[in-house]
Amino acid sequence: MKVSKRGAVPPFYVMEVMKAAAQREAEGKPVLHLEVGQPSTPAPSGVLKAAIAAAEGQRLGYTDALGIPELRARIARHYRDYYGVRIPAERIAVTTGSSGAFLLSFLASMDAGDRIALAEPGYPAYRNILTSLDVEAVGVPTGPATRFQPTPELLDQVEGPLDALLVATPANPTGTMLDTEALRSLISYCDQRDMRLIVDEIYHGITYHGPAVTAAALSDRVIIINSFSKYFSMTGWRLGWMVVPEDLHRSVECLAQNHFISPPALSQHAAIAAFDCQDEVEANMVRYRRNRDLLLRELPKAGLDELAPADGAFYIYANVSRHTNDSVTFCKRMLAETGIAATPGIDFDPARGHQYVRFSFAGTTEDMAEAAARLKDWLK
Repeated sequence: MKVSKRGAVPPFYVMEVMKAAAQREAEGKPVLHLEVGQPSTPAPSGVLKAAIAAAEGQRLGYTDALGIPELRARIARHYRDYYGVRIPAERIAVTTGSSGAFLLSFLASMDAGDRIALAEPGYPAYRNILTSLDVEAVGVPTGPATRFQPTPELLDQVEGPLDALLVATPANPTGTMLDTEALRSLISYCDQRDMRLIVDEIYHGITYHGPAVTAAALSDRVIIINSFSKYFSMTGWRLGWMVVPEDLHRSVECLAQNHFISPPALSQHAAIAAFDCQDEVEANMVRYRRNRDLLLRELPKAGLDELAPADGAFYIYANVSRHTNDSVTFCKRMLAETGIAATPGIDFDPARGHQYVRFSFAGTTEDMAEAAARLKDWLK
């Protein structure tokens, strides 16, 4: 019987690393988890209390496809309070994780055969979701010269027409960010060419040199995607949101109705409280900053001195080419010989990722310090 080619996408290699790490732990061997791209902290206490109240007092049936009005209004207020940007609540679409938002964005703005540019290295699920939709993901090689972000000059070097551009700020795996002028130049570039621009802002709030700039402050034509997963430590709650341009609103709504019916009702009611738990989520930021500073100081002592800037998020993208030309084997050996789990760069850059490894510093500071010490011994 036929098997659709849509499933013939590469695996998400970090999941393979997580599986190997779990097997090692099942054998009674300790693992230092620097592979997982999620907070190691639970959801804020206010969210948990709101979830219990909702579970006990709400029917929790289907909701509006774009989310309950109270949550959409609270997200709109967040843009006003945090960024000083006024967005009508009607333009907010609550989604089943940011993954649901990406799927809706791609389906609403592109057809099969269209071409979208995205930076390499970059989050692998972008590329794989697009491939499953028969949309061509056109990799734009980036590096230290452009802080691992695309620029108009790099986009001009792409052969053939482009229908859209996807950027992330802060980015996964590099943590680099676009400042106001860099973001404005990409918006202008896309506007002049009638290209749709999608901006991934899911690591907003986790920044180390001041707050990130939201594209919502610069244009109402950009699709903006965010999530409760990272800053609010709610990965398993599967809740994200989009800021939707008016010309895509109805398309996104109809697609959401048919693909998802609605986002998880319990998560929606609980998430309203997330914005009132700033003390807890900012306490997580203290640890992220401490972990980042430790690794940026200690990894060069282990011989890993070519590191992406890590302006935001909780990742360090390290060039390991002086030690290996095969990051997959390197990570397998590192796990087996040191107990450190990290993600090979081929997850993020099929062409050059064999020379890179991503370290996540979302765990405890003690684990980061121990990992750095083991790496120094291992790489001597």
